[in-house]
Amino acid sequence: MQNSGKEGISKRARPDSPAEGFHTPEKKVSAWEDADPDHLHPRHWGTEQLCCFLRRNSFGDPVQRCFRENQVTGSVLPHVTSSYLEQIGIGCPTVRTKLLPCLRKLEQTHTDIMKVFNDPIHGHIEMHPLLVRIIDTPQFQRLRYIKQLGGTYYVFPGGSHNRFEHSLGVGHLAGRLVRALQERQPGLDINQRDILCVQIAGLCHDLGHGPFSHMFDGRFIPLANPKSKWKHEQASVKMFEYLIVSNELGPVMEYYGLLLPEDIDFIKEQIGGPTKTNDSSWPYRGRPKEKSFLYEIVANKRNGIDVDKWDYFARDCHHLGIQNNFDYERFIKFARVCEVDNEKHICTRDKEVGNLYDMFHTRNCLHRRAYQHKVGNIIETMITDAFLKADKYIKIKGSKGKEYHLSTAIEDMKAYTKLTDDIFLTILHSELPELREAKEIEQYDELPAEIAASKPEINSQDVGLKPETKNQDVGLMAEDFIVDVINMDYGMKEKNPINNVRFYCKSDITKAVKITKEQVSKFLPETFAEQLIRVYCKRMDKESIDVARKYFVQWCIVKDFSKPQDGDVVAPELTPMKEGWSQDEGDKRPALEDTQQSIRKALF
Repeated sequence: MQNSGKEGISKRARPDSPAEGFHTPEKKVSAWEDADPDHLHPRHWGTEQLCCFLRRNSFGDPVQRCFRENQVTGSVLPHVTSSYLEQIGIGCPTVRTKLLPCLRKLEQTHTDIMKVFNDPIHGHIEMHPLLVRIIDTPQFQRLRYIKQLGGTYYVFPGGSHNRFEHSLGVGHLAGRLVRALQERQPGLDINQRDILCVQIAGLCHDLGHGPFSHMFDGRFIPLANPKSKWKHEQASVKMFEYLIVSNELGPVMEYYGLLLPEDIDFIKEQIGGPTKTNDSSWPYRGRPKEKSFLYEIVANKRNGIDVDKWDYFARDCHHLGIQNNFDYERFIKFARVCEVDNEKHICTRDKEVGNLYDMFHTRNCLHRRAYQHKVGNIIETMITDAFLKADKYIKIKGSKGKEYHLSTAIEDMKAYTKLTDDIFLTILHSELPELREAKEIEQYDELPAEIAASKPEINSQDVGLKPETKNQDVGLMAEDFIVDVINMDYGMKEKNPINNVRFYCKSDITKAVKITKEQVSKFLPETFAEQLIRVYCKRMDKESIDVARKYFVQWCIVKDFSKPQDGDVVAPELTPMKEGWSQDEGDKRPALEDTQQSIRKALF
């Protein structure tokens, strides 16, 4: 190969040469240049060039002899681990401990262009050239036009950030965590391939989100196609496959040391789960059971503690103006891999258990205060209605010229790439008579502050209203209400996710232990899931809303639900009808004197 300046690679052959247009700042590192007068990329070095590098870094003849006898070349650098060095004859642990970081630095600090992103959450973060190539694809750039918080942005003006910057943050944090484990525990045999695959999975985990993020797969698709089990994780895997093929990134990935299809499988499994369909005890193809902990970094199915949450907690709290009580930096500092039930899992120090409860409490607060905000939810419901009415009239061209609709674009990644939040403006600004009804819904912005945040309601016969509570002058029907059922939990439905976390103690950092809730604090939650039901009345006149509120209170009585927060105000004539509703929580407890008397009787 003909040299081209310091790079040592012809411009035509470089897979990471910057594309035309805007570029992020570049950082070049050339710490290894003095080791090789030709300035070839270390992966192109022969055995003697590697031995020259070893000699310059004070590794003597025994180490060089092992490299020569095994004909080790620069092509193995992405795969080097402690066990590999032991296999080629370097038996001394002290020598391996010194040599391993040196070879990793050689692989990681070269003249490849590192792009720098100035992120408001994580500061200046560097991205490997392979990650930059993925970021520069149309499939990834599409995330710039999908709001992270969907309709919540219409309630919180600061929540205008997109899936694009969140994905950059997750890729960055994935790299930080896996590198911390690599440095702390060389025996885990984490190599450069593992690091790149974990970072790529973090970067691409949200490629499959549709317009307005969770509104698309949580509201629109289930209504447009009730039989569909489609989720954005499936689309993320398909979009990643399409991204690699359509941009011809296979050779680029191989150039940076990844093995196809093994590493592609590993990346997809981190995003969408296992790909094996047989009854094997280990359901993954990408990495063996010995590296099971790598599947807990991007999307942790075991306990929900992963870098995806860490980024969106910090990022969403920053933009929403809500305090973030979880410190992911401490988790990274204390993270270790221990063996649990013959599998390796990421554990943390026992003293960090309170920090993890804070993490899940932060998650719950974000859902209550922002993600499930009553006005944000009703806005997303209205946008969903508009999408449903516009569905069959919106045409998106996909593969081989085939046309798709809003609800069917998920079947073709070329069509889906074109589907972003911009579809909202397409409907809003359309002059097509077919979209008039959808357009009217989009333009409706007179949501009153007093709209009822309540629970399911249909018509009077269905909810069992008593005749005397009906208002004959206001005939409310089922279609006058919108019902929103919200499940709130710590991420694992009714289970306590901390029960699936293992900790290690200062006295023995290799032993994983379980810490029960009772060992932590008596102030922690007794239950970890609850359901909120809100009912919205479509009618806007005060009389209809007043009657709708009474409907709701009566419905709660029939269903034996807890008393609505404003029940005594909006329906004072109804709440006394329910036994227990007329008493305050404190009134249900024994009086202080009675309690003290009972204690005396028990003592004497």
